[in-house]
Amino acid sequence: MNVFRTIRNYLCYCGIEKSEYNAIKKDAYISNYRVWRILQIVMVIVFGIFFVGSFFAELMKANRAIYLAIFLYSLVSTGILFILKKDSLIAQLLIYLSISVLFLFAGFISQNTPQLPATTFIVFLLIAPMFMIDKPYFMSIVLCIASAVFLIWMHRVKPYEIWRYDLASVIIYMCVGIFLHIIANSLRIKEFVLTRALNIQKDLDELSGLKNKDALTRAINEYMADDLTDKGLMFILDVDRFKTINDTYGHDVGDSVIHQIGCFLRGLFTQDEIIGRFGGDEFIVFLKGTDDTETARSTANAILTGAPKRVALPDNGQTISISIGIAIYNGDETNYSALFKKADTAMYQAKADPESQFHIYE
Repeated sequence: MNVFRTIRNYLCYCGIEKSEYNAIKKDAYISNYRVWRILQIVMVIVFGIFFVGSFFAELMKANRAIYLAIFLYSLVSTGILFILKKDSLIAQLLIYLSISVLFLFAGFISQNTPQLPATTFIVFLLIAPMFMIDKPYFMSIVLCIASAVFLIWMHRVKPYEIWRYDLASVIIYMCVGIFLHIIANSLRIKEFVLTRALNIQKDLDELSGLKNKDALTRAINEYMADDLTDKGLMFILDVDRFKTINDTYGHDVGDSVIHQIGCFLRGLFTQDEIIGRFGGDEFIVFLKGTDDTETARSTANAILTGAPKRVALPDNGQTISISIGIAIYNGDETNYSALFKKADTAMYQAKADPESQFHIYE
């Protein structure tokens, strides 16, 4: 079973487990996107030169229409790649189409020189897979289909002796191309896994298990800097009388309270929220895509009722309490600090009001 699992992981998840692959898949595709743009620009330049050269070189004249067609396709696809989002599925499909276009080009080259071996096609079998970080079986299928179409096509065009030579060469280099693609993908994906692990370690607050202050600041600033996002809710949570807990029970219990709050918040917020420990006994929760006051109230109440039940103190009869300050983001603030000041002000207003444990900044 371990052998089959290893084969499955290499073919489907680049040599790692499915959960690891899914965690870094988006980062890998974004990295792919830069390579794809370069490939498309290179195609525009190369086939533009080929098209112009076909007016001067007799050998290139027969392929002038092909050069023009691929040049125009490359020009359009390059424009599309500069418009689409970096994690777009359309971009991924487009690059597979571009690779297929290159294989077709190699086929036309071989058709025009039937007496020569299929050198261009074989080169593309080895090079094309290097442009993709993807589930390797996708590229394996593409290479197999391209090779089968090419061999069927050339069987009608080339002398039998040349075709038989191409048959052996294409099969061998197709297998080599698939193998190289699997190995290269595995190495590149493992780099992303290592980088992600280092980033998580760097951004992690060890005591709470949440984002640390720097990671919080960076994540919220990135969200606020996006022109497409203009709604959000920031919550600042502060444990009431935390110094008394430390003085009464000791710092080990105080650390345990911080850890338990971190576990509670991770369980409560499981979507795309930004949660972390600002420092001391202060935590921040940032909800994306909403500026609804009812959502703010219901979220605050969920925290206030849930935290005392999830955080245990040595005295069974004692529970913690929390004060919450809320600031509504609607695109007016330009950075994290401006919004934080409003939420911080609201939090101190909540502490000063014995009737309410949370306050929304106005």
